[in-house]
Amino acid sequence: QVQLVDSGGGLVQAGGSLRLACAASGRLDSVDAMGWFRQAPGKEREFVAIMRWILSGTYYTDSVKDRFTIGRDNNHNTVYLQMNDLKPEDTAVYYCAAAPATSSAWWRSFRYFYSAEYRYWGQGAQVTVST
Repeated sequence: QVQLVDSGGGLVQAGGSLRLACAASGRLDSVDAMGWFRQAPGKEREFVAIMRWILSGTYYTDSVKDRFTIGRDNNHNTVYLQMNDLKPEDTAVYYCAAAPATSSAWWRSFRYFYSAEYRYWGQGAQVTVST
């Protein structure tokens, strides 16, 4: 089992920044992908960013490229999401997610876009961006 605890959400004006953190514990040797999804009111949960836990590699959805950065604090088994130049359309509940061991084909076929591929989830952190 893997446990994920999200933190760091809040209210910010457009153009501002926030940093989300996901503290991971448990059987982290069973995890190969960790990242973030978000869900706005009335919308489906969507992929934001992902990183490979064992090998290197990060991937982003187009709408956040050059504004968001996903990274890892190895000392504390924490994955963070640095969000800059926030826009009102970024308003959502952000969820940390982890997927079990994957294959090269999983990455090449963009399976990481799909929430059903992830077994473990954080409780969510609200991010609200005002105009």
